[in-house]
Amino acid sequence: MPNEADLFSDLDQFDKKILEALAQDGRLSITDLAARVGLSKTPCQLRFKRLINDGYIEGFKAVLNPAKMQLDHVAFVEVKLSNTREDALKSFNDAVKKIREVEECHMIAGRFDYLLKIRTRDIGRYRRVLGERISTLPHVASTSTNVAMETVKEGWTNLLRT
Repeated sequence: MPNEADLFSDLDQFDKKILEALAQDGRLSITDLAARVGLSKTPCQLRFKRLINDGYIEGFKAVLNPAKMQLDHVAFVEVKLSNTREDALKSFNDAVKKIREVEECHMIAGRFDYLLKIRTRDIGRYRRVLGERISTLPHVASTSTNVAMETVKEGWTNLLRT
């Protein structure tokens, strides 16, 4: 198993600095990015394009403020399926992607099969989403909910720091 230093062994310090800077602020101009990471504009732009072409950067998006949008109620739902054959997993996967309140869905190796991150306006709306949408997904045998009281940390940009 590789150690943390080996995780990004094909990236040098400048590449890591570029990725970290963009993860914090994806709107940086090449000029500002170059200044932040300690490169001149042309080498920074070449590295930036290479990181995109090599798949390290998949795209850019706005990070929305859930509280401003009154969507700051977060619940994590453990989902146990009645059937875990490949066709059942595909059926569940396809259906869960259609529920807009599902912010994340992870297949889990453990005592349940999936972990969903659900974002809604309030507990009442969450209850409706759980009862009307999640519980009726294909092959759902049971669910268990954990409500987040506070988000302490999100994101993983500091994984790039050495």
